Amino acid sequence: MDRREFFTMGAKAAAAGVGISTSACSVQAADRPKGKTSTGKGDPGASVVMRDFTADDHRRRLQNIGICTKKIRKCMRKHLITNYLPGQCCYNLGEYPCRKPWEIGEYDEQELDRLNEHGIQLVHIFDDWNDSLRLFGGDKYSATNPAGVRRFIEMCHRRGMKVLVYISTGFLQYTDPDFCQEWATKGSILTLGYWQMARCSPASPGWRAYLLPRVMRILDEYGFDGFYVDTGYITNAARAKMPDDAPLKKPAEDEVAAFEETPEFDGALADILALIYAEVKRRGGILKLHIDGAMAPRAADLPVYDYLWVGEGVSNAEGLRETTKNHPPYVVPCIDMTYTGIEDDNDPFLHAVPYMQFPLLQAGRPWTGERAWIPGVEYPLGDNDWWRNRCKKIADFLKTHPDGPYTYGGWDSVPGRPETRPTHARWLKRYTPLVEDGTWAYLEIADSDLFSKPLPPECVASAFANRDLHLVLANYGRETADVETADAYVADDQESSAPGQTWNLPPRSLRILQRSA
Repeated sequence: MDRREFFTMGAKAAAAGVGISTSACSVQAADRPKGKTSTGKGDPGASVVMRDFTADDHRRRLQNIGICTKKIRKCMRKHLITNYLPGQCCYNLGEYPCRKPWEIGEYDEQELDRLNEHGIQLVHIFDDWNDSLRLFGGDKYSATNPAGVRRFIEMCHRRGMKVLVYISTGFLQYTDPDFCQEWATKGSILTLGYWQMARCSPASPGWRAYLLPRVMRILDEYGFDGFYVDTGYITNAARAKMPDDAPLKKPAEDEVAAFEETPEFDGALADILALIYAEVKRRGGILKLHIDGAMAPRAADLPVYDYLWVGEGVSNAEGLRETTKNHPPYVVPCIDMTYTGIEDDNDPFLHAVPYMQFPLLQAGRPWTGERAWIPGVEYPLGDNDWWRNRCKKIADFLKTHPDGPYTYGGWDSVPGRPETRPTHARWLKRYTPLVEDGTWAYLEIADSDLFSKPLPPECVASAFANRDLHLVLANYGRETADVETADAYVADDQESSAPGQTWNLPPRSLRILQRSA
């Protein structure tokens, strides 16, 4: 909906007399036409706290915030949660490169039904959406199957889901006929699988003039709800650690040194990201950002993302948690199963939930591995490429296990883990009440009166205050721990349990508690 339509609808509603009861003694939630209730799955209407809260709801929320204000003296981060869609997935449309373009059909209808029931609110599609090798007459800024992409977006929107599309502010195929060497430092190329991606400089005027109209045209032509931005950038901090004569320390021929570039501030990158972000927000869209590994952007105070995706290439899940736990929200972790592993299917949630994060789900069509063996496509590293070998491992597994378990993405396990999806759905159902719009989150509480004795070593507690007051307790240690709360709580996963104040935490476990009335 654009601004004109929004204000027109608002004027019509006012003329029709739709509004809130003005009784001085009992103010209730506004009446809504039937069929306009919140789905909780990407509903673009007003938030629950703005639209549906009664006076009693507001009273409970304020009282619970007051408890936290009074009792929590120190925590790592405090945040007011608004406009947060925790249920997110990366959807594999199909193989690319491919012998013929992937199609969108009945399988996708059924898969999106499953994801909708699961609680997924936001879908992003990766680099396989576009024709970066120009195999079918397109390019990096157009779909391999334009009609298929439009149908997929319509299918998602019909289910109340948002759809983000992959773009890069730096990567362009080195062999693309449009590529100009002056945009990139010579030798700054990512070679992997079929990719030979030059890292074009965000400080290059020529690159900006080429890139920016094309990426914004993607939104206009297809109707996506925003971008997943992969920067394709080597940070100033990384460059600072290189020898002075390293080729990557040299500027691109077309660069303009407009900003004071330091290890703490990637000036040109921050500028181009802020411009794209502002344009996406002007259109009412969403931007998800990936810098590198577990990094947050070094953009000073410039707003450059709604969601930050972390985890690619990170070799330790514990390290990912510690590095990202105080990144500005909202963080979407994805443990990269190519480089590390998990001890238990609950591990991703143990690392994420206490820090107001929720893991990405990988879904869509199963990877077949075919993309690594397409005739006529150049694979620069040949059979020595780990990405191609991983694709071969997937293909070999499917030959003997055609019914799965499947691998759905580049960061998924090979073979897939059967419990990944049901476990993700269970934790999403438990996490969603914690992060309802209007919640104040108090992360990693350090000093408070919420507990009758200090937290055991390697245990973490966070609080989430709205109409209900929740505590999240995590034990990252290898020994059982007991936590004693000053007030009575009930466990969210034990509906019939009596309120209690002593909570046993097995090794590497997570509990969600709700304060008793």
